Amino acid sequence: MENILFVCTGNSARSIIAESIVNNKYNDKFKAYSAGSNPSGEINKDIKRYLNNKGFNLQDYSSKNFSIFINGEIKIDHVITVCNNANNELCPIWPNERQIIHWDIEDPVTKLNNMNQDEKFQIITDTFNNIDKRIKNWILNEK
Repeated sequence: MENILFVCTGNSARSIIAESIVNNKYNDKFKAYSAGSNPSGEINKDIKRYLNNKGFNLQDYSSKNFSIFINGEIKIDHVITVCNNANNELCPIWPNERQIIHWDIEDPVTKLNNMNQDEKFQIITDTFNNIDKRIKNWILNEK
């Protein structure tokens, strides 16, 4: 079992989506975690609703700082940053830079304000599908 840490700035959307995809679809080979360089302290409510509607259990998920993973209590085999901010902030301090993979994924949360439910659903679906495809390709081609 390999451990993957997904990191973005706020740890409220992209990294949570990635963590939930791995833990629901690939939990026979991987355990995923997520964290942020500047966590918001909560999972975005629209993201949470979307993932819950997909049947993903988010009970043990939270928005937290990646510093809790640096102490080595949980051996992290792969770090995947999912935004430019986290990539730039993470690289200088992560113990093994060879572990880091970067995916530039636009933050859906910045678009969700002042949108109706259908528009929110489409933005979140696009983000989910993008992350899901990247994870699948990474597992098939890189692992």
